[in-house]
Amino acid sequence: MLARPSQPSQISASLFSGDAVVVRLRLIGQMEAWALTSESVLPNGRKTRALLAVLALSAPRPVLRGRLAELLWSRRPEEQARASLRQEIHRLLETLGPLGPHLLQITRDHLALRPGAAWVDVEEVLRATPLKSAALSLLDGELLEDLDGVDAAFDAWLMGERERLRDRARAIAEVLLREQSDPDGVIAAAQQLLAIDRTHEGAWRALMRSYAARGERGMAIQAYERCRSVLAEQLDAQPSEETARLVAELRAAGAARPASQPAQPAEPPPPVRSEPRSEPRAEQGTEQRGGARVGVMPLQLIGTTEAEAHLGTGLAEEITTALARFRWMFLVSSSSLARLATQTRDETAIRRAFDIHFLLDGSIQRIQGRIRVSMRLLDLRMGNQVVWSRRFDRPPGDLLALQDEIAAEVVAQIDPEILLIESQRVMSRPVAGATAYDLLLRALALFDRLDRAVFIQAGDLLRRAISTEPDYAAAHAWYAWWHTVMVGQDWSVDPAADIVRAGQLAERAVMLDPQDAKALTMAGHIRAYLHRRLREALSLHERALALNPNLAMAWGFSGIAFAYLGDLAEAERRLQRHRKLSPLDPHGYYFETGACFVALLRGDHELAVTIGRSVSEGTPAFSAACKPYLAALGHLGLTAEIETVRERLLKLEPGFTVRRFMRTCPFENQDQRAHYAAGLTAAGLPE
Repeated sequence: MLARPSQPSQISASLFSGDAVVVRLRLIGQMEAWALTSESVLPNGRKTRALLAVLALSAPRPVLRGRLAELLWSRRPEEQARASLRQEIHRLLETLGPLGPHLLQITRDHLALRPGAAWVDVEEVLRATPLKSAALSLLDGELLEDLDGVDAAFDAWLMGERERLRDRARAIAEVLLREQSDPDGVIAAAQQLLAIDRTHEGAWRALMRSYAARGERGMAIQAYERCRSVLAEQLDAQPSEETARLVAELRAAGAARPASQPAQPAEPPPPVRSEPRSEPRAEQGTEQRGGARVGVMPLQLIGTTEAEAHLGTGLAEEITTALARFRWMFLVSSSSLARLATQTRDETAIRRAFDIHFLLDGSIQRIQGRIRVSMRLLDLRMGNQVVWSRRFDRPPGDLLALQDEIAAEVVAQIDPEILLIESQRVMSRPVAGATAYDLLLRALALFDRLDRAVFIQAGDLLRRAISTEPDYAAAHAWYAWWHTVMVGQDWSVDPAADIVRAGQLAERAVMLDPQDAKALTMAGHIRAYLHRRLREALSLHERALALNPNLAMAWGFSGIAFAYLGDLAEAERRLQRHRKLSPLDPHGYYFETGACFVALLRGDHELAVTIGRSVSEGTPAFSAACKPYLAALGHLGLTAEIETVRERLLKLEPGFTVRRFMRTCPFENQDQRAHYAAGLTAAGLPE
């Protein structure tokens, strides 16, 4: 889908009609209301917004006052509900007052928006046709996504309106897809249909066939994996037999072709047909590639209020959705677990029913006017052992914001935790017959030891993983990172060749899976650090964060890129976001080194020394941390500490000189470069 305009003036003028329009309403996504002067006239209260939304979606038909009262205050007696409605009408009139006195038509029994006075994005989508489909680009979010929970009756009405809108848009997108014949056109049309209905298997198959027709078998298989993940998450279902046969044919074709032989274009994809949704059924084992199977139980409520009753299931669903953005995990739908939780919370029974490896559970309680959320991660294969736990205390203000904030921190922290446990587990198994996923995990278990001989073993494992499965994007991304560390630690025997190879592998990883946020941000860092193409790097980091805003690594790498550009304030903000999301990140030493040189370049040498000392003590073999640490010590003239750190750096990098370092480091601001170099020189390093 196209990017959503931030203001209505950015929407194509061809979508507006009629001189009488005085207000523009965006109801898709978060609700917006704009005057023609681009001034926001959105009501503050959620009930007031809901009232305006009902009138807009019912236009030009008037709505009975009694119907509005039932929708917004279904649990109140009729007289109280009508009195509340009168108050909301008054608030709405006050908010819309600048637009003129006759925008609302109010009678004793009815309310309505004046016909033609409002441009409404939903109306444009509903009026779209296959010949005039531009309005489908407006459907870039859920209808009124910020108004869930206003009232039970309103929620039921909203669900129906969402289905009506999606059904109309889906029907048009299906026609557009059937009309395509060339692979590029099919891919664009299928992606548009999937943006409307992510569970549309016909569109997924069309995408797979078209990628195969272009000779991109890896992209076709990745499309299948995304299809499988979406169906499991949203419908608790597996792909249909037709989809499974198609991916089996693609894999068989790839296995039969010699590695050096390019893929032959497949036959053009047949027209897609509309089909019923898959019936839910128990999900089978993971694909051969592997991955951790994770489930999130609805949180137990202890002493909460009626307004907070939805938090248990809401937070579980939010965490499940956020975890699904991590490509190497397989998520069991939270709705399935919620149904089981009404009968039992027995972890062994849950593991048996869903074949889950890790279960996230917890509770929500009110304590002295605050909301306390306690979370724990259980490794069900280790006798339900608690492998991670965290407690969050928050004020009971905006419950949706609280839910988003806690979900973000939980998923950012358990992602590396689960990956570490999986890596340790695979190390106990024999390497013979290992899958590409197992080989990758074995390599990652060796990464942070930062011992050259061990690190070279990790490179051999990654090479084997790629040989075992040439289309494995994650293996390419980590192998690119392996070359980057070899260069950064001064272990490479041919740095120029390793720099080129790192770039090639990173680009290959992104091509194999453009939706892999981790591969994107790793490619971005390689482009910044090794190739000094900083603005291209930022573009990759932003794509990664758009795909997974809770990926701590992307916040850290993008912060380092801004530091290279000289924007220290933005660099610090992003590095702090990384620290908040994942305070115990096993790769945190890398991003704390970024914070060290941000403090150095800002002139806060005491802070730079504090950070550098902490990183060096925790990871003494990481040579990159010694450099900003030493520069800050040089500016402060701390002679005794300088000698210790200088000796460590020169032992790690015997050929280090200030001139060589400044020639290869990617900092763009000349004053900051000079400040860095002056500190290193003052620390007595060879020039």
